Amino acid sequence: MLNTLGIVHACATAQRADWLLRRRFGSRPLLEWIIRRVTESARLDGVIVLATDPIDPRRIQDAVPLDVPLLIGEGKDPLLQFADALEKYPAHSVVRVRTDSPFVDPGLIDRLVASAVSHPPCDYASYCCRDGRPAILSPVGVFAEWFRVDALRRAARAARRSVDRQGVTTYLYSHPEKFNVRLLPAPRQIDREDVRLTVDRDEDWEHALTIFDALGPEGLDWQRIASLLDHQPALRSRMAALNRAG
Repeated sequence: MLNTLGIVHACATAQRADWLLRRRFGSRPLLEWIIRRVTESARLDGVIVLATDPIDPRRIQDAVPLDVPLLIGEGKDPLLQFADALEKYPAHSVVRVRTDSPFVDPGLIDRLVASAVSHPPCDYASYCCRDGRPAILSPVGVFAEWFRVDALRRAARAARRSVDRQGVTTYLYSHPEKFNVRLLPAPRQIDREDVRLTVDRDEDWEHALTIFDALGPEGLDWQRIASLLDHQPALRSRMAALNRAG
């Protein structure tokens, strides 16, 4: 059994799936790029991809590196799909990464895992936004989330609302009376209302390519991105407008 398993959660609409497989960061499909970012984490003992409908398995396989297992979840809600995946790939804990986050930061993943495992009662861990929310809910887009597998199984048995079952971890962090939730302060340099690194629309993608072109594939840690954005007021202004638009 692994200590900590990374799961890249490729859950998308048909349009979003097309983005993951057709659009490219450098020479790689966006999905492959995100997977490789996650595999750079030193605190993960393995990484898998969990894909859900409507992504075509034949198309997604081409974007997943040969050394990373791919599971196709079918016929169940995402929360149950995660529980099933962890029957096939047993682990004590999981780091979940969404595929709207091409700038997910391996260093922040390592810091998150180290903090979670150093506090044994912890069931769920993520970073905390300036407004107190788990940073996974923010549009900053460099963060992951950690959870203990037995806590996820308890959530899968208890959750009733659709939003909890679709969100996978929603039930964990929204019920601190049932689960031990640990939130680390997000770095203030990047946790800002005028930073948006998640990719959810065409203009987000244009911004992501601007950052990629400016910093190159080896310079995309959160500190360099924050420094670049400090010198790009027009870009930050557009990001702030998109954040206000929701």
